[in-house]
Amino acid sequence: MPAASDAPTPAPRRGRLAPSGDPTPVENVATHLQEGWNRWHRARALRAGNVPTVMAFTGYGSTSWVRILSRVVIASDEEFMNGRRLSKVVADGVRGWRNFVAPPMAYAEVEVQVGDLRTTVRTDRMGVVDVVLDVELEPGWQTATLHVGGQEEHAVMDLYICEPGARIGLVSDIDDTVVVTSLPRPLLAAWNSFVIDEHARTPTPGIAVLLRRIAELEPKAPVLYLSTGAWNVAQTLTRFLGRNLYPLGALLLTSWGPTRDRWFRSGQEHKRVQLERLAEQFPDIQWILVGDDGQHDPEIYAEFAQRHPDRVKAIVIRQLTPSQALLAGGRAEDTRRSTPGIPWCYGPDGATLSNQLEDLGILPVEFVDVQPEAWREDILGDDEAPATLDAAAQRDDRSTDEEAAR
Repeated sequence: MPAASDAPTPAPRRGRLAPSGDPTPVENVATHLQEGWNRWHRARALRAGNVPTVMAFTGYGSTSWVRILSRVVIASDEEFMNGRRLSKVVADGVRGWRNFVAPPMAYAEVEVQVGDLRTTVRTDRMGVVDVVLDVELEPGWQTATLHVGGQEEHAVMDLYICEPGARIGLVSDIDDTVVVTSLPRPLLAAWNSFVIDEHARTPTPGIAVLLRRIAELEPKAPVLYLSTGAWNVAQTLTRFLGRNLYPLGALLLTSWGPTRDRWFRSGQEHKRVQLERLAEQFPDIQWILVGDDGQHDPEIYAEFAQRHPDRVKAIVIRQLTPSQALLAGGRAEDTRRSTPGIPWCYGPDGATLSNQLEDLGILPVEFVDVQPEAWREDILGDDEAPATLDAAAQRDDRSTDEEAAR
């Protein structure tokens, strides 16, 4: 047995501060500053009479496990009901900055009831719950209830349980893929999150129908929206997707701010990690990956296809207009030749991409569109669905014409 060393224990590295109650150390100055701001903001909100509130997001899973996604913030209990903003707030038009006013409840204990399982989980330092629980559930739509300690109210979250035997799944980007942004990338996140009214967002022409057609290929498999957006806007995005007839699915977002080893989080790394996680969670599913050619989606999807060539059914890329590509910082390099055997589709809108998928034999030529089941009162609040899909299409055409006129 080696002799004990007489060397003194090294002093803690400068910058490694562990705030009281935080189970993990703070690794850099930026994170330390953010932690301090959040603690001050939480204390101020609690003194003002606000309470811990669970915001429920859509989760997913298989018949043997579920992924629980939610966030706990300090907010007025009058602004939320059942884990979602009250319909009056939605109808009045929620500007994105309001989503960032409520401070996160770091390291809070949240009680989760799903199926026969009742357990307690803990939020991260940004108030986010992202955990996988082992539980047996029937395929299809299920629910889970979440309750934060000391509060009477509980939130109900939707869970989509993938049926065994599903073979095709859908992953779609959001910005410039399902929603038109027309903004420089450095300003995009701030504008969408803090300024624009959620009702003013413009859907990309034809993409909603395209995604519904893909989702109908395998109704038993999950639909997932992968974005570098913040969890703060998850409910806003969910309402946008439902209001514009996109298939209902889980959002895979991220927390903004510094990490323990860098000042800003990497959006590209977030997407890579989530794709790898899906490949591990659903080993029998081939994915149709949908994105845009504004710099990174083709590269990220191509890398995933190179690592898992048998797990990619097709890569579908919406081509930005020249002005959109300029604002996005340029177009991504053509990576189609780097993935032999995997079909790629490139087109400016959903109709063009649908036709290419038909030519490849991935989508059926005969298609009768139906209104999805995503029109639900708890998602849309007081908003009304268009009377027909033709009306929705006409609205999209008008939005496109108005944008061109501007």
